[in-house]
Amino acid sequence: MVRYELPRLPYGYDELEPFIDTETMKIHHQKHHQAYVDGLNKSLQEIGAASHPKYISSILSELTSISESGQSTINFFGGGFENHRLFWEVMTPNGGGKPDGKLEDAIDVYFDNFDNFKTIFSEKAISIQGSGWCWLVFNQTYNKIEIITTQNQDSPWTVQKTPLLGLDVWEHAYYLKYQNKRPDYVKAWWNVVNWDYVGNRFSELPV
Repeated sequence: MVRYELPRLPYGYDELEPFIDTETMKIHHQKHHQAYVDGLNKSLQEIGAASHPKYISSILSELTSISESGQSTINFFGGGFENHRLFWEVMTPNGGGKPDGKLEDAIDVYFDNFDNFKTIFSEKAISIQGSGWCWLVFNQTYNKIEIITTQNQDSPWTVQKTPLLGLDVWEHAYYLKYQNKRPDYVKAWWNVVNWDYVGNRFSELPV
């Protein structure tokens, strides 16, 4: 039986300080992400797909192929698992700065320049009502990058878009340090973005 497990962080819980505090990282990873791991494994078992041959991103891309009774929980826990797995990877100590290469060129084409991209992304992230995510995605249909938002744990994979960069704006991602000041959290987060990782994700796409 294939079971999903909590992925290890590529850095220590304290290494994103002062932008994301140690206690938030511990709770977010050990409690919240673990809950999505457990929920996904249980949901797959309940629909008789505990040994599903495809990875969760492929399952989310073909959600209607799952029995209707299981779609909601797979969407929530599967999205929660994969969204967070990517979230840890798109951050790094001593991050920030700006992308280069192919991704920089694409941002200049579709958003005029990096500063304008940051402004648009930040505004969309801040304006999400309730809980959700803000994403830079690759839209395969139109062969372009774009910014989208999703509610709760909905994944870009469910709308056939490849996530490149994702920002978690659920309150559990920032409340201990920033309380209700989501704009402060979003502004600080840019200092830990791992543009090398995001750029590599984009470069590996069959564009």
